[in-house]
This record gives sequence, C-alpha cells and structure tokens, in this order.
Amino acid sequence: MRRSSGLAALLAAALAALLLAACGEGDERSSGARTTSDASPIRIGTKNFTEQFILGELYRQALQAEGFPVRLKLDIGNSEITHQALAGGGLDMYPEYIGVLLSEIADQPQRPRSPTAAYRLAKAFEERNGFTLLRPTPFTDANALAVTPATARRHDVRSIADLERLPGRPEIGAPPEFKTRFEGLVGLKELYGLDRVRAVPLRIGDQYEALDEGEVDAAAVFTTDGQLADGRYAVLADPRGVFADGHVAPIISRRTLRAHGPRLAVTVDAVSRRLTTRAMRAMNSAVAQDGETPAAVADRFLRSQGLKE
Repeated sequence: MRRSSGLAALLAAALAALLLAACGEGDERSSGARTTSDASPIRIGTKNFTEQFILGELYRQALQAEGFPVRLKLDIGNSEITHQALAGGGLDMYPEYIGVLLSEIADQPQRPRSPTAAYRLAKAFEERNGFTLLRPTPFTDANALAVTPATARRHDVRSIADLERLPGRPEIGAPPEFKTRFEGLVGLKELYGLDRVRAVPLRIGDQYEALDEGEVDAAAVFTTDGQLADGRYAVLADPRGVFADGHVAPIISRRTLRAHGPRLAVTVDAVSRRLTTRAMRAMNSAVAQDGETPAAVADRFLRSQGLKE
C-alpha cells in the first residue's frame, strides 16, 4: 500500500522533530558573514546521503556569500522524514528529487509525460501547502538498479526485467525504505512481476561494497553516483518506468521567500542552473571516492562558477 497511514505520518513527524532537535554543531552550520537581512536564519535541510550533503553546502555557501543568514541541518533522514520536518516547521527549505516527491510524498500514481509536466505537478502540490519549488537542476539523478559486469554477462541481464533470470531469490542491496516504496519492491512487482526479488537493507553507499563482495545480486543506485563513472557496474535499463524523473528542485516555504525578498530565489536559482550531470557526478566522486568534504567540494565549485569570492 503506497499511501501512509495516519499513525505512520505521526511517527514520521515525531521522528523528524527528534532528529532536528538532536542536530549538534557538527551537523548544523550557520553564518554571520556579510549579513544583510534581519530576518530569521534560513534553515536548509538535507536527506541522508552524499549528493544531498553537497547540495546543502552549495545552497548554504551561495546564500551566505550574498549575506543571507543560514543554518544547515545535514543528514535528517529519507524523503518522508525530511519532508515531514519541512511541513512541521522545522525546516524552511531542502532539495528534493521531483520524481520522488510525486511518487512518495504526493502519492501520484501516474508518471507525467515530461520533466516539465512533472515539475508543474510537483510545484502545484507544494503550493497547496504553503510551499513552492524553485528552479530545477539541469542534471537528473534518478534511482536505478545496477549489477556487476560479470553478472550481466553470465545471466544476460541488461534490463530490470532480466533479473527474473537470476536463480533463487535475487537480492537487491538498498536503503530500508526500498522495501515499501513504489520506486522499490512495490513497483518492481507491479510493473515487472519480480515476485522472487527481495531487498537487503543497507546504508546508502554500502551497496557497492556488498555488490563487489557478492553479498547481493544487484544494488539500488543513483545515476550520478561517482562509482558509476568508470564502468565497474552495469546500470539496468528501466523500459517500464518504475523509477521517475530525477531532476532536483529546492522546496521552500513561501513565508521564507516573503521574509527574505526576491534575492533569495535569484541566488538559489543561480546555483541550480549550473548543476549539470557532469558537474554533479564529479562532486559526488570527489567526496565518495577521494575523501574530500562536501563543504570543500561545494566551495571549489562555487568559486569556479563566480558565485563566491
């Protein structure tokens, strides 16, 4: 069942509140540099993986460079928890994947025909609740499934439907929520008839090691993951569209936009429009594989784009 129950929503809200209250100084960054606004700090949140940390840092640092007071709350949780934190007033803004917003938050069963249609639908959903979407990114980071090249060759696995060719009960290494999401086991069964497949819950990032070690047969990945850049993994085609549009758009409170004026949206949009797939994959790789911090990677990118001195 894709729609959350009332109890689940209450639990998510409570958990979001606890997580936000527990954010220590290591997870929350603020600025007093060149502040030009007397309004309250803009509270930016992120979900719980590398690309989100980078996006949060990009928006934080760009806004700070323009004098806006900002607090960044990293690693809040998955989409459901982070969006609940926004809806409950614990955040003012966070970057979200448009397809995930529609399928998992708005409970939109039909796939829009184009990225533009998806953006408009997601924006309309948020505006009914006092929020809006800012400019979407050029890059798209969709959910996907990947296998090792050896598995692809041995069993002739090229698309998601081909997972049916794997023996026994094929296991997919994925975040815990994969088990109950349409962009997960629910959709794999509904659209591909993969009733034998099961999910093995893993922390985001650990699925590649599990795949390398043969602990799982396939892994849930993001298409801008730095690990996918060198051909070590085969990303499976998704002809039936279980995984939705992966463009990112910051969701922001309309109250926050009014409080800080039009320069806020202009500054955030200036960052978003520069985030190509190539740029995002390079930043992800620098953090996940080279060990750089999201803050350092974001700083270098913003300076290279003339968005920070």
